[in-house]
Amino acid sequence: MFVGNNKLRSSLSVKNVVEILFGTFIYSIGINTFIVHAKLLSGGVSGISLIVQYLTGLPAGYTIFMLNIPLLIISYKKIGSRFTFYTILGTLSLSLFLILTQFLDKIINFDDPILLCLYGGVLTGAGMGIVFANHGSTGGLDIISVLMKKKHENFEIGKTNLYINFFIVLAGALFIGLKSALYTLVSMSINSIVLDKTINGFNRRKMLFIITNEEDKISNAIMNDLKRGVTFIQAEGAYTKTNRRILYCVVSLSQIPYLKHLVYSIDSNAFISILDVSEVRGTGFMDDLF
Repeated sequence: MFVGNNKLRSSLSVKNVVEILFGTFIYSIGINTFIVHAKLLSGGVSGISLIVQYLTGLPAGYTIFMLNIPLLIISYKKIGSRFTFYTILGTLSLSLFLILTQFLDKIINFDDPILLCLYGGVLTGAGMGIVFANHGSTGGLDIISVLMKKKHENFEIGKTNLYINFFIVLAGALFIGLKSALYTLVSMSINSIVLDKTINGFNRRKMLFIITNEEDKISNAIMNDLKRGVTFIQAEGAYTKTNRRILYCVVSLSQIPYLKHLVYSIDSNAFISILDVSEVRGTGFMDDLF
């Protein structure tokens, strides 16, 4: 359904493809090395697939792919071709990696449920976060979460997945037992925290206020060298009572070291205040994860 779609091809990125594959690989390691070894569940379609695996021996990868087919159709109609393409990539690669890494549950020689919950939650959360940050998903409830994210800007994917998966685990307790179900909730809580942290980590931005006597030189240097916009804010010194212009700009985290070097090479007495930014939208920055 994507053949001949020039707009889709132009929006795809080799970097996104590679990182989605890496994310699903990390996710599959978390599942097979820790979650399956502890006989726990994961969320959504993966959790249902693990129940099927525990009951029948059918590898979860096969079930994940089959259950995701109708959701992928919804994704293409409601979300867009790029996200759907990356989600197909994520779903197929996750299914394949889960099958190829089945042997990993045999390499763990300890049965500490807390450690298994911890590492399983961290790896699956990090893997999912990497996939989300690259405009894709692993299918299942991820698709529903993205639909909600598009409608509600402040929607938090990790927390919402946790709430939905809570009810899935309650149903799964009938098959894996109450104790394993409770440990699964611990793992999912860790997963949701790591998921949101990973997504935010891929899009970290910093806001800067710069007070200097070389406003024009520094603003021009930032705009020309870093390709970032600068805004002048009129201000007055409380002590000196003099009027001056404060430079305001937002840059990516990786640009901070060079920006500081740039500013102090022009004005060694400049004052810089750097603040964390939770979200940035507009020209020059990623508009949406999806």
